[in-house]
Amino acid sequence: MSGVADKRNPVLDCCGGLNNVDYSKVDMSVMEDVLKHIDVYDPRFCVAVIAIIFNPFFWNVLIRPHDSQWSQTVGAQTTVARWEHRTRGLTRLFGGPYLACYCLGTLIILLNVYRSHSMTVAMKAQARWEVMASPEVFYAGAALMALGSVLVVTSFLALGFTGTFLGDYFGILMEEKVKGFPFNVTENPMYWGSTANYLGLAFMNASPVGLVLTAVVAISYQVAIIFEGPFTEEIYRQRAQCCKHK
Repeated sequence: MSGVADKRNPVLDCCGGLNNVDYSKVDMSVMEDVLKHIDVYDPRFCVAVIAIIFNPFFWNVLIRPHDSQWSQTVGAQTTVARWEHRTRGLTRLFGGPYLACYCLGTLIILLNVYRSHSMTVAMKAQARWEVMASPEVFYAGAALMALGSVLVVTSFLALGFTGTFLGDYFGILMEEKVKGFPFNVTENPMYWGSTANYLGLAFMNASPVGLVLTAVVAISYQVAIIFEGPFTEEIYRQRAQCCKHK
């Protein structure tokens, strides 16, 4: 694609581009006020951050596979779930793909429960921000938690247990891609619903550290999506190819 913008579709260039913004005039007092209420050296904060990052990377952490042909077809990295898809190690260990998937899914749920607990402990341990301590912010947080819960629950109902907890990595594939609600609203409703829940919890507790931890959750999920999406698509592409050759 040419670097020259199409005259029929001009590129919008607000303020002449970010390079022309005078950052010296940006009011950083709000950010400084937030940071005053956060102790990043608090062990409870550190535990919460570790729990947040570990959870999605438990099945997306980078581990090199030994199968060069697999590396060429689905990428040069694998994970717990990807290792299962390549070797069927968990399936053999538990005697079948469904039991293996249920066990891994249960472990993921327990990790998520611990993550939520560690975030709650960190929020309660650190100072509230009086700017957020208002009825409007509280009710906005409640609305976010309601929205997040709807996205999470409806996503689970649409996918089922195996569809939600990496069943396709165990060879338990869905007949077709789910396109109804909530997937017609967002492509990853489980992730963003969880993020909305944590943001709502931070609002309701007037917790600046909760805002920071929610940002860590969102970033971790976004990185996880980068690895999950192409890999899952490759699994279904391979199945489609196999069906064509039958």
